[in-house]
Amino acid sequence: MKPTYLYKTFSVLGLSALLLTGQSCKDLLDEKVISNIPDDYMGTTAGFNSAVNAAYSTLRSFYGTERGISMTEYGTDLYTTGADGSFKGFHLYDSQLIGTVSIIQELWEETYKGINTCNAVIDRAPSITGVSDAIKTQRVAEMKFLRAHYYFILMQQFGGVDLRLTETVLPTKKTSRASEDEMYKAIIADLEAALPALENKAKSADYGRATKAAAEHLLAKVYLTKATSSSKAADDYSKAATYAQNVISNYGFKLLPDFASVFTQGAGEINDEVVFAVQYTPDALTNGTGNTLHLYFGMQYDVQAGMQRDIAYDRPFKRLRPTTYALETVFKDRVNDSRYQKTFRSTWLCNTAGGTFTNVFDNSKTSVTFKPGDTTIYIPGVEWTVEQRKAKPYQVLVPSLYNNSLFPTLVKFMDPLRPDKTYEPGSRDYLAFRLADTYLILSEALLAQGKVADATTAINMVRRRAAFPGKEAAMEIKAADMTMELLMEERGRELLGEQTRWLDLKRWGNLVDRVKKYNPDGAANIKPTHVLRPIPQTQIDRSEKTPDGSAGFPQNPGY
Repeated sequence: MKPTYLYKTFSVLGLSALLLTGQSCKDLLDEKVISNIPDDYMGTTAGFNSAVNAAYSTLRSFYGTERGISMTEYGTDLYTTGADGSFKGFHLYDSQLIGTVSIIQELWEETYKGINTCNAVIDRAPSITGVSDAIKTQRVAEMKFLRAHYYFILMQQFGGVDLRLTETVLPTKKTSRASEDEMYKAIIADLEAALPALENKAKSADYGRATKAAAEHLLAKVYLTKATSSSKAADDYSKAATYAQNVISNYGFKLLPDFASVFTQGAGEINDEVVFAVQYTPDALTNGTGNTLHLYFGMQYDVQAGMQRDIAYDRPFKRLRPTTYALETVFKDRVNDSRYQKTFRSTWLCNTAGGTFTNVFDNSKTSVTFKPGDTTIYIPGVEWTVEQRKAKPYQVLVPSLYNNSLFPTLVKFMDPLRPDKTYEPGSRDYLAFRLADTYLILSEALLAQGKVADATTAINMVRRRAAFPGKEAAMEIKAADMTMELLMEERGRELLGEQTRWLDLKRWGNLVDRVKKYNPDGAANIKPTHVLRPIPQTQIDRSEKTPDGSAGFPQNPGY
């Protein structure tokens, strides 16, 4: 069983947790009052603890959500648009990608609520009674970790934002955009200040809280990202490597022997590879909208011959279709590398009463006949001839038949523990930081420093784990083969769908080039300005104008 959950549904009106940066008095008054919590409630032990937990809950506004996946996996070299879904502007880079898009505004608003709650806890902690100094110090460190985390999310998406490091108590329209350099300084300062007071262990005694290991992993990612930014410094890669190595060496984390087991649901979610997880729960009262990633990667199996929607195969929202590059280049090795087999579903079994069906997509046959439990659909991942397919009693979905509704389905986030087939809020924890990513961060940082042999050693840790039994040696690469292109492919194989690819491409400076090369849906429209998202129009409208009448909070170029 999963442990007691850290996150609670909580609204701290006295903390101005509902107050958004630049929000007008009318906007504040229009907010739905969830509870009438007095402003001094946080001065109590219960109020302090609840405020801390509320700050964590903001993680759920990004990780394991449609807005998070849309802003990190849509429109990359690995995923393009499926048949259905909103927010296709993130795939197509067209006129739909504007500052009035709901998920852009939601991410901004929810993240600033979390930031202001962090600020309130940090500012008010010294005056809190009934909580030991040691606990207060640790909780303040956790808030600095979260504040840095939230600002890092915002900066990667939008560039410099309104950098507020103290509690906003009253509505204000005075805003400003911090420079990228100011953003990095604040993020790094928070994380480095947090390190001494965070729990120095792999997992917090209260599972879900930030630990020193989580902060070091995030610092490694921040320095790796900073190294290719306008704020880069000569020692960024060295610092990224140091923090990543600390996570690997100092806490007892281990890569699980089997890649698939990393994503085992239930008790298996808490394992030796997880550095930091965003918690979800089967309890509908505290799960919010839940982890919904199980919805978005599935093909339309439920209207095919012998099939209907069920819990095990999940709801097929078909939002993301893997690109040809992802399937045929990144996952080309199916002999030594187990990750294609363990990342995508290959087989669907008849879950209806069966019968003979003529609604076939496999053009090698005119009808198919199934009984319950028979294989109805098989995806071999490679092309078969018409004769080969015709010899099978089931439909064979080959690459030449892939379309926006029928394509290989990612299984990492499937949630068969939902109570019924239409239920959307998933209970699976979102694995925000895991050790395989730490190894790949280390490898990238070492490669950038010219330490090719060490970079090879780090990446081979991930590759060996991914091998089929007996194929470990074949999966190892030699230093002569260690290139940035290989590392980019390796991150794609290991982390497909895990809310990182768009951020990776932006960090590497090749988002535009790789979308043009590998993503036919986004190729026509993507421009260099698309490395930033549009600022929410609500933020611009609510901000006080400058004396010359121009926007007090300017829009990003190109929008």
